[in-house]
Amino acid sequence: MNQEYPSALLQKAIDEFTKLPGIGRKTALRLVLHLLRQDTSDVEAFGYSIINLKHNVKYCKICHNISDTDVCQICSNPSRDNSTVCVVESIQDVMAVEATQQYNGLYHVLGGVISPMDGIGPSDLQIESLVDRVKSGDVKEVIMALSSTMEGDTTNFYIYRKLADYDIKLSVIARGISVGDELEYTDEVTLGRSIVNRTPFTGN
Repeated sequence: MNQEYPSALLQKAIDEFTKLPGIGRKTALRLVLHLLRQDTSDVEAFGYSIINLKHNVKYCKICHNISDTDVCQICSNPSRDNSTVCVVESIQDVMAVEATQQYNGLYHVLGGVISPMDGIGPSDLQIESLVDRVKSGDVKEVIMALSSTMEGDTTNFYIYRKLADYDIKLSVIARGISVGDELEYTDEVTLGRSIVNRTPFTGN
């Protein structure tokens, strides 16, 4: 047992918490000690919620957003504009765009961006399923709302090439977002304006 901790059980719990992003050993220790101070029923409810999430959460078969059902609440909402699809990198980005209350279309979650340095290619992303959605003929506009990074721009261009032969409007969010910024950390007003003031994507 590591002599730094008085209990092997404590050490094991800390080791598990440090596997979470942004959690170091000091923060992990603080979180574990906090849980130890809580009622057993509260800790059990916390643990069950994580286990239940892992076992039962689904990914929407249309847009790949997280959902409790096979088709998410956004895709199944008849008041949404199903002719417009906003392409985002992650589930966090869906929540960021929704928070602006400036967009009423549907989404398509890629699950990342093309990044050869990280070993992520087009086949690792949900790009072909986006092409299939466009092929169906219901989509009239695809808005590319990826982060203003080199990887985001590379992914934009790849999608542009894949969709160039289809009769749709292809646009990109306005550059109210600084180059290099991640979409999920952009303030709601700036992001909302970027969606509203989107511009045609020309591939340049």
